[in-house]
Amino acid sequence: MKALRFHGANDLRVEDVPKPRPGSGQVLIEVDWCGICGTDLHEFQAGPIFIPSADHPHPLTAEVPPVVMGHEFAGTVVEVGDDVTDVAIGDQVAVEPLLRCDACPQCRAGDYNICERGGVYGLAGYGGGLAEYCAVDRRNVHVLPPGVSTEMGALVEPLAVAWHAVVQSGFRPEQSALVIGGGPIGLALLLCLRAAGASWVGVSEPSTARKAMAESFGAHAVYDPRTDDVVALSRAAVDGVGPHVSFDASGLPATINTALAAVRPAGTAYNVAIWEDSAPIDMGLLLSGERNLRSGLCYAGDDYPAVIAALADERIEPSRMITARIALTDVVDHGFTELIDNKEQHIKILVRPGA
Repeated sequence: MKALRFHGANDLRVEDVPKPRPGSGQVLIEVDWCGICGTDLHEFQAGPIFIPSADHPHPLTAEVPPVVMGHEFAGTVVEVGDDVTDVAIGDQVAVEPLLRCDACPQCRAGDYNICERGGVYGLAGYGGGLAEYCAVDRRNVHVLPPGVSTEMGALVEPLAVAWHAVVQSGFRPEQSALVIGGGPIGLALLLCLRAAGASWVGVSEPSTARKAMAESFGAHAVYDPRTDDVVALSRAAVDGVGPHVSFDASGLPATINTALAAVRPAGTAYNVAIWEDSAPIDMGLLLSGERNLRSGLCYAGDDYPAVIAALADERIEPSRMITARIALTDVVDHGFTELIDNKEQHIKILVRPGA
């Protein structure tokens, strides 16, 4: 079968690899769609980061490069392994790609997203979604209900990141929120906040195309941080004191302090961005208003089922996030390179491995 494999920074190759077989407790998925994530782009440009290096095998999978990429994927079950009785051939599924050890304190508490040895299909090994087929553990698949396509299933992963952040932040219906960054996760946050009953959501984003997307998704206000005083405007828009919760989906030194400054006293600034460098935090902002600073990683527990249910009853409709659909053979030039060179024109590029 064909698969995209990471060999090193700026070295991705579509190659022939053996078709996997499902082991006991696994299912074999024919991948219909796989999204390209910002994490994938970081690996392409500066990896290995989450991908293991040649001299440091992954602690859970023991794999080293080359590894198959892709962790935002959905497809059709074509084979089931022994002991799998509740998923059938022909079921359409979304894959929750987190790998965990089941032995560390976090896993035993159900917080497998912060497993001490954890990883992700498509980064840590065991295959991934940028391939024609992938064998995954039964517990990592969620059957899609009628009306939710595998194309939408490939968007569940980034939506689940946002859903987890909204839940973990303590956000409640009728509260207000500011989202800093209008990329895929920022827009997913906007959709999830609207689905959760937000009374007001503002978005701060410099890209013209992404600002337009935020407006189309129902943002009550859209700010350009290059020209707008985001803190003053968001405070003025919500009771003169600012939103209840702010989300930093950008991961820049300035944005985390904007999130802290904008949120009202006793409110919460929540970091959902993956940071490449450390950042100075204005502790005075935290102290003066008894503000809270929280952070979250990925998703766990009920996040995937909750997103799928929201897609099924149309509380979330994310199809406009898809800005291109391409074949696996075009994934490097028309996927990775396109997202890097024409960032303003794209939100999510989906890859169809079997095309």
